[in-house]
Amino acid sequence: MLIELKNVTHIYDQEQKIKALDDINLEIGEHEFIGIVGHTGSGKTTLVQMFNSLIKPTSGDIYVDGIKTTGKKPDLNHVRQTVGLVFQYPEHQLFEETIYDDVAFGPRNLNLDQEEVDKRVKVALDLVGLEYEDFKDRSPFNLSGGQQRRVAIAGVLAMRPRVLILDEPSAGLDPQGREKLKGLLKRLHQSYNITIILISHRMEEITQLSSRVIVMDHGKIVLNGSPKEVFSHKDKLEKLSLELPEITEILYRLKERGCDIRTDIFTVEEAVDEIINVVGSQNYVN
Repeated sequence: MLIELKNVTHIYDQEQKIKALDDINLEIGEHEFIGIVGHTGSGKTTLVQMFNSLIKPTSGDIYVDGIKTTGKKPDLNHVRQTVGLVFQYPEHQLFEETIYDDVAFGPRNLNLDQEEVDKRVKVALDLVGLEYEDFKDRSPFNLSGGQQRRVAIAGVLAMRPRVLILDEPSAGLDPQGREKLKGLLKRLHQSYNITIILISHRMEEITQLSSRVIVMDHGKIVLNGSPKEVFSHKDKLEKLSLELPEITEILYRLKERGCDIRTDIFTVEEAVDEIINVVGSQNYVN
């Protein structure tokens, strides 16, 4: 098991005993793609910051790659190499004069030799779709927003993490930028066996990318299962002020009007096929 949380609670206001996380038990394995959703203040970001020890729990135990991070003197260097975290608007964290130096910052802090640093920078830029020779000497501040975000992600990938956490990575991107980002995450997961944990309010991203979805509310995990399982709880999600994916919402509305149609579909292509099949077999007329 890559990450394991046992009875983890985090209190961020000791006087009022306000819990950001409330008795969390969770296991995350190799090569999972996990989507995390929940309203603002539900505990999503606090949870993922526990995974690489940016925040310590008030109580409970956390294990990362076999290391008890809540124990005495854990190997935090290993933990933070294992678990890479990309914050929301990661381009705001760019600070070096060149793209090469920004991506190389982490590997250099590992005291790697120059040859290994060069190799990691080249591989990381290639992974995010930026040609090394074309981009290495350019300023990261002269790039588009989407390119800046990819440079920031490359800086995390250069650390060779086994787990990549992204907090609202598509925020502020245009549709083309979001599609490129989705393609990148699919490639990292499928071709490089990286476990990915994605926080997003875009339910289409969550359903199309994730194999498991975790729903949080007031510091607790209230749903945990496949996209089909989680998004079958329409009423519960609505009570939590969470929207269904747009295409799924359309299918539910058709069902409510008497159409015998599946509602566990999350892509336009599948939905079109289902609607055509149902209309053809039922001669359904609104």
